[in-house]
Amino acid sequence: MRWIVWMAASAAVMVSACSKPDAKADATAPAGPRVVAANDIEAGRYLVLVGGCNDCHTEGFPQSGGSIPEAQRLTGRSVGYQGPWGVSYASNLRLLAANMTEDGWVEIMKTKKLLPPMPSHNLAKVSDPDLRAMYRYIHSLGAAGQPEPENLPPGVAPKTAVENMVPVPPAA
Repeated sequence: MRWIVWMAASAAVMVSACSKPDAKADATAPAGPRVVAANDIEAGRYLVLVGGCNDCHTEGFPQSGGSIPEAQRLTGRSVGYQGPWGVSYASNLRLLAANMTEDGWVEIMKTKKLLPPMPSHNLAKVSDPDLRAMYRYIHSLGAAGQPEPENLPPGVAPKTAVENMVPVPPAA
């Protein structure tokens, strides 16, 4: 008798192990890839670093070889980027995150057409969990710095230094 009970229990375990996973469990898994870290702030720190966010959104970051202290990062940049679109300035992401909800952050990053050199087309493909991690990291740094200068339309002379984003053909 014990043998029959043991066989029935074993068969039940095997059937459940081989059956299709519960659709409810599938629905909770995030769609697409995402960064896994000890917590969302660490994931966000990593994404901001490898995404090159500091290169434009931190004054002097590329020139310093990335040695700007974290407390001074992501406060925008006074040097503009000039091209056919006019002049654009890298946002102070710390003020932006401090004055916006997490859902608002995800919405803007997914849908807003941002001016060059911001790669909106790439940013729109970042998973929602990763965008939330980036927001949580930047928000954790706290508000700091000044707002960036206003973007300028084509033909308006900037009052700041600019990087010319128009390719220069080689000399003949």
